[in-house]
Amino acid sequence: MNNPAQIRTIFGDNLRLLAQDEPSITILASKLGINRTQFNRYLSGESFPRPDILSRICRYFNLDARILLEPLAEITPSRSPSLGNYMNEFLVSNTQAIPESLFPSGFYSFTRRSFIDRSIFVLGLVYIFRDGEATFLRGYETLEAMKMQSLPTAPKLREFRGVVLQQEEGIAIIAARKNAMTSSFNYLSRAASFGNNFWVGYITRTIPEDAAGLRVTRLVYEHLSQDAATVLQASRAKGFYPIEKLAPFHQRLLRPDQNFA
Repeated sequence: MNNPAQIRTIFGDNLRLLAQDEPSITILASKLGINRTQFNRYLSGESFPRPDILSRICRYFNLDARILLEPLAEITPSRSPSLGNYMNEFLVSNTQAIPESLFPSGFYSFTRRSFIDRSIFVLGLVYIFRDGEATFLRGYETLEAMKMQSLPTAPKLREFRGVVLQQEEGIAIIAARKNAMTSSFNYLSRAASFGNNFWVGYITRTIPEDAAGLRVTRLVYEHLSQDAATVLQASRAKGFYPIEKLAPFHQRLLRPDQNFA
């Protein structure tokens, strides 16, 4: 979880790398409509931009708000949208992109019951993005989750990625950690809500039947406002919580007092 100083440093480093291909810092700042002195403060890691300026920078470089949180070299590179001729007709609907109206790109907060300890709930953050005609997911396990399982906590080992597939009445996500160490299947359908930004379903993990803990539990996704302040707040909030500490609508959709059927 990055603190403000780390975020400023990461953003400054990323911005310097992005600016290398520009004719000059002065010309780049002018193109972006940013005061040169303020732009230098971003480069040096002294501050990070307001949401409207961040959006302007992201649009210019065709990137997203991850440039605040992740080193540029670690941001997901371009990948082939095809799942292979053998599987496309079965896993991809007409080999066309999932409509944004069905499952928008951007950051989502998610909640579910802990697989390890039924008395607590996980609050996490994932990023959904398009690459050509395919839709992908990226996220990181919380530090607390890795420690509870006595697993290493290095970012590259906490990272998980997934592919999003359209279903008849919702979407499915198949996700895994690097080298397929662990994987999960997720199913989500849109839930009625005022902002039309919630999905509810379930998540299953790949463990033997006699292993300790849960194998399946309810799952809630909330599509966040994509401004930097909201995303940073969600990133800082990741972790384990008792049910009463979760947002009320998440509590309602998780139905903690009802067994999963």
